[in-house]
Amino acid sequence: MGSIRVLIAEDHAVVREGTREVLLRDAGIDVIGETGTAEGALAAVAADRPDVLLLDLALPDRSGIEVLKEVCGAGQETKVLILSAYDDYDYVVAAIEAGAAGYLIKSIRGSELIDAIYAVTRGQVVLHPRVVDKLRSSLRRGDASELQMSQMISPREMEILHLASRGRRNKEIAQGMNISVRTVEAHFSHIFTKLNVSSRTEAVIHGAARHWFDLD
Repeated sequence: MGSIRVLIAEDHAVVREGTREVLLRDAGIDVIGETGTAEGALAAVAADRPDVLLLDLALPDRSGIEVLKEVCGAGQETKVLILSAYDDYDYVVAAIEAGAAGYLIKSIRGSELIDAIYAVTRGQVVLHPRVVDKLRSSLRRGDASELQMSQMISPREMEILHLASRGRRNKEIAQGMNISVRTVEAHFSHIFTKLNVSSRTEAVIHGAARHWFDLD
């Protein structure tokens, strides 16, 4: 496997430069470009098809959420990892619903950022602990208790959700559980309905926020 190709979209030059220097410490990561605007990010993703777009939400010309929606909506293979100063619940939920592979706060260490980039390329979901806390606080205010919700999810569905949190693809889950890919897809459909979500990422995040498993 070659280097992970990363594009940085951050409007503050000093933060952008510092982030680049952190990533260049790792021989397995190749920073293929940087931009300070949303339009620059969209153009670079379309032209260069990076493995990971490291995206700030506060860009000067358009919001990072709009960039995220366009990248994910275009069916790009690029994983979008949010690196933001904001941990507000609304920002987090908007990013997750738009297709973000992870959400980190700028207070993280360089080593944590590097680990997160590797994780999202493996298909894992990465969340900053403060983000998980925000989600848990919101879920505690919901109608259904964590016990009630966990009882709605069958043991087989819980196992599949846990495997998804480890970055396993449908085919890998099917092989490991000795079931068909179609059966895995059916289980995910039931999980989405029970959790009222529309994607694997959202389902995994709900599971982690409810303490069903941890996101390392």
